[in-house]
Amino acid sequence: MAHSMSLQAILTASNTVPGQPLALFALLTLGILESLAHGLLSTTDALRVFFHAENCLFVRKHLRDKTADAVMSHGVQLPDLFEALPTAEAQREFQRELATMRALCLKLLEQKRLVA
Repeated sequence: MAHSMSLQAILTASNTVPGQPLALFALLTLGILESLAHGLLSTTDALRVFFHAENCLFVRKHLRDKTADAVMSHGVQLPDLFEALPTAEAQREFQRELATMRALCLKLLEQKRLVA
């Protein structure tokens, strides 16, 4: 992916149904996580494309959801794992972080399902 995604542009269009922006955020994030898990996207690419400052601020100010904010916080830190830790340990921690982020996204989707 050459360009970054703008969550503001994508999620503002889905704002017609309450809770829909959060559900769409969770689904988009799950797609990014799958791309990371399968090596289709590097951690630096994911940071540039999805977990960048503009999207983090949008999630914090407009979605106003602690779980979504936590997902973005975990995503921002992914590239740091490979700079701070030995390779094997970084890979284990990377897999743990992906699992945590998946669980948070599924929690967002479950909340949406319970509201619907």
